[in-house]
Amino acid sequence: LISEDGKQVGVVSRDDALRYAQERELDLVEVAADARPPVCRVLDYSKYKYEQAQKQKAARRHQQQITIREIKFRPKIAQNDYDTKKGHVSRFLKNKDKVKITIMFRGREVTHPERVTALLDRLAEELSEIGVVEQSPVQDGRNMTMLLAPSKAVLAGEKDKAADGKHDKPSGGEESRAAEAPPNGAADREQQPEPVQAESSTPA
Repeated sequence: LISEDGKQVGVVSRDDALRYAQERELDLVEVAADARPPVCRVLDYSKYKYEQAQKQKAARRHQQQITIREIKFRPKIAQNDYDTKKGHVSRFLKNKDKVKITIMFRGREVTHPERVTALLDRLAEELSEIGVVEQSPVQDGRNMTMLLAPSKAVLAGEKDKAADGKHDKPSGGEESRAAEAPPNGAADREQQPEPVQAESSTPA
C-alpha cells in the first residue's frame, strides 16, 4: 500500500487498505495489478483522472503536424515571378511549414544544372533568417529539388523578428500540399485505473 504522499505503508489486507483510504476520505486505486502482491495507492481519484487528462491534452498540443508545401520555379524565371514565389516560400516558412522547391527543366536547360543550383542557393541565402536547408539541391531527371525548413527563430515564435520575405497576396501559383505523419512520440492514451471496491478481504 502506498499512501497519498507517496510513502510506502507496507503490505496490508484489502479491508485495512480500504479503511486507511476511507479515514482520509480518499480512494484506493490499484496501480500495479500484476505485481505480487498487487500495489494499491491512496489518492483522490477524481483529481488523479483530471491530472492524467491534462497531461494527455498537453502532450497532444505539443505534437506539431508538419506540412510540406511545394513551390515550382523555372530555370529562366523573371525577377517579378521570382519575387512573388519567394514571397510564398517566406509565408509558408513563417507559418512553420516546410517548403519543397522544385525547378523544372525544359529542353536543353537540363544540360546546365549549375545555373539551377545557383538559383536555389540564392533563394536559400535570401531566406536564411527564416529558413534552413534541410535537403540540399538534388537532381531527379528533369527536376531539381531543395527542401527548406523553418529556422529555429521561427519555431521559437520569433517570426516577427525574422528578416525578409515580402507579404505578397497568394496567387494561383503552382503549389501543392502534402502532410507528413506526426513525429514519433505521439501520446498514447493511458489506461485509467478504477477505484477498488470493498467486497472481499484478500491481501492488498
